[in-house]
Amino acid sequence: MDQVIRLLAYDFVQNAVAAGIVIAVVSGVVSRFVVARNMSFAVHALAELGFTGSAGFILLRLSPVLGLLTGSAVTAVFIGLLGVRARGRDVVVGVVMAFGLGLGVLFITLYKGYSSQAFAILFGTITGVSRGDVLLLMVIGVITLATLAVIYRPLTFATVDPEVAEARGVPVGMLAVLFLLIMAAAVAEAIQVVGVLLILTLLITPGAAAERLTPKPGRAVVYSVAIALFCTLGGIGLSLLTNLAVSVFVTTLSFASYLAARFVIGPALQNRSTPTTPTASSRSAT
Repeated sequence: MDQVIRLLAYDFVQNAVAAGIVIAVVSGVVSRFVVARNMSFAVHALAELGFTGSAGFILLRLSPVLGLLTGSAVTAVFIGLLGVRARGRDVVVGVVMAFGLGLGVLFITLYKGYSSQAFAILFGTITGVSRGDVLLLMVIGVITLATLAVIYRPLTFATVDPEVAEARGVPVGMLAVLFLLIMAAAVAEAIQVVGVLLILTLLITPGAAAERLTPKPGRAVVYSVAIALFCTLGGIGLSLLTNLAVSVFVTTLSFASYLAARFVIGPALQNRSTPTTPTASSRSAT
């Protein structure tokens, strides 16, 4: 514990913790809707085509982070416009992802230098973020959460019952595109921690674990954020103590949280909330 306190005096550790908090809050909130809307495959596509955007920007000698945002956003628009309905969304995601990965391979092949920035995006580099990166993450996070707050009620309605929502005039198609753009921003942030290859950790597992703890949407969002904070900050702390990759501990804590929610905490909460029926002996005694 003393070692962690001493490490907190360093700027790079402070930046990592601040970035981790922002990323965990955004990922936790978005994760709840990703799980409820069955969009895990879309998260994977946004992450991988975000990497394609990074590779393309590196080839053009531009910022790979901006390339990540651009690639994820363009992918979100394509998926949203072509696959509004859940029934056909996976097919659209697969088609777009295959094309985007091909472009990514092309960009990396054409780049003649050492693409350390692109490979860092694959595995995450939160301990290498600067103060400027933290400010950028905060701006993206505020815009993302503000947008989600504005559409929270109609998005929840469209998530629970899209047919009835559409019949009552809710713009289901527009909400689908907007949420995909929100997912793109969340993906761009979460990649800073776990990288493209492990993006499902922060954008699916917290929401999946929270779903096992409560059926109430609002409370599930709170639980999801708490789980994401625990996994991210715990992963950063353990990484600093062991000099191993942050993503190793974030994924381990995330998986452990899901198992605990599904097999230990969730069943215990369900048993507490289930009313007990009086037995025959107790009824006769009264």
